[in-house]
Amino acid sequence: MFYTPPPRAKSRRSRKPRVLALANQKGGVGKTTTAVNLGTALAAIHKRVLIIDLDPQGNASTGLGLDADARQLTTYEVLIGEASLSQAAVEAPVPGLFVVPSTRELSGAEVELIDMSRREHRLADALQALQDTWDYVLIDCPPSLNLLTLNAFVASDAVLVPLQCEFYALEGLSHLLHTVERVKHALNPRLEIQGVVLTMFDKRNRICDMVASDVRSHFGDKVYETVIPRNVRVSEAPSFGKPVLLYDWRSAGSQAYIHLASELLRRDARVAA
Repeated sequence: MFYTPPPRAKSRRSRKPRVLALANQKGGVGKTTTAVNLGTALAAIHKRVLIIDLDPQGNASTGLGLDADARQLTTYEVLIGEASLSQAAVEAPVPGLFVVPSTRELSGAEVELIDMSRREHRLADALQALQDTWDYVLIDCPPSLNLLTLNAFVASDAVLVPLQCEFYALEGLSHLLHTVERVKHALNPRLEIQGVVLTMFDKRNRICDMVASDVRSHFGDKVYETVIPRNVRVSEAPSFGKPVLLYDWRSAGSQAYIHLASELLRRDARVAA
């Protein structure tokens, strides 16, 4: 089902969506889970949200209940110029939430993009047509620095970093921040770190407390107050093709993502003021 956007109120000062890349160069940190559930929480409070699945694994698409045979137009077609984002966007099982799906075919896009003009700007160019369509665009990046991730960073206003509470977290985060700075200076001067979200927090584990304390001491108010707990319901939800807020909205994980969405909106309101 293609999305036909409703007219946006004339009084809005800016018609551009807020574009956030969810990225971490380490896999298994809750990046896709955060993209899916943050998008769901934002849609639940009446924001119009588009999730762009830019990971060839397609986990965000699966987590939103999209069967592989339903992914007729994907981020692959968007990047190589065979489809627009509006054509590729399909409705998720949450009012106001849409997703541009991904398949493993996307892994071959890098080879094709190498010889294309504006190869790092393909996604940014595609987003230009959506200025009056969405409140938020969340880009679920692959867990590595490659041409797909560069496209996400060039297209984004900011990077949101999900960070697992484990021993090597700070080392990976420092590397990512260095990458963001390089992209900012070379390709996208408006790019910034929007925030760091601590994920998979287990209050019974002393390492989690130590990591959280270290991250907050190094990065201060860039770290969200909201912490996403390690939660069975969050882990189970993708196997049912649902965000955890639909699977069990009463769970600790669901409530954490609702709080995260509220905190994100407060931060962005301060930036816009």
